Amino acid sequence: MRSKIVAGNWKMNKNLQETIHLVEDIASKLGETHAEVMVAPTFVNLSAAVSALESSMIEVVAQNMHFAANGAYTGEISAGMLKAIGIKTVIIGHSERRAYFGETDELLSKKVKAALESDLRVVFCFGEELADRQSGNHFNVVAGQLKNALFTLTAADWKNIVLAYEPVWAIGTGETASPEQAQEMHAFIRHTVVEGFNQEVADAVTILYGGSVKPGNAAEIFAKPDVDGGLIGGASLKTDDFLAIINAI
Repeated sequence: MRSKIVAGNWKMNKNLQETIHLVEDIASKLGETHAEVMVAPTFVNLSAAVSALESSMIEVVAQNMHFAANGAYTGEISAGMLKAIGIKTVIIGHSERRAYFGETDELLSKKVKAALESDLRVVFCFGEELADRQSGNHFNVVAGQLKNALFTLTAADWKNIVLAYEPVWAIGTGETASPEQAQEMHAFIRHTVVEGFNQEVADAVTILYGGSVKPGNAAEIFAKPDVDGGLIGGASLKTDDFLAIINAI
């Protein structure tokens, strides 16, 4: 049985006090759920969030990390630093990291390997831009991103990989892939993993959808057989919206 996951990526939002208030509010109102629930505050608030959620089922995860264990990388954070404050999962390859900070498949491959070597679980993000979708090249783009960054791993490594498909054209634009489009791509992704590894790996890997998921569309998207949850942006910054999405699993 694949894990169901709803992860809130808070991006560069919420100061320390706001972070503590939001995680405590979500935790106090979260009822029973079949999903793993994750929140990803900014780096400077990770430790405080871990402490605030110590007795909660909600996992605090990091938005990014560097591939090196230490060194002259001003402003960067290593896997060891994350683990030292209780982080067990890291998001790697988000479209904003690719677009704004020039992160390539080659770099992301190094980050994934470094995370896995440090026993961190990876939520690996990938997805096509609008031009790729309009030109009909979206399947090739997605397959290339997966193969370039993840297909040098072993089958055993995949037990610590979560995939997060994010159509870039549907992030922060108000546009959302239809449930049918999401299912079509998720099924393609799973088939691509079969080709690169085997059916067992493909059947076991959790694939999240990340493209403007909201309370109003979450249930229909999550009902699709190859969609195992969501990587949520703006809606995860509002307790009621985030809880409604979690409850849609």
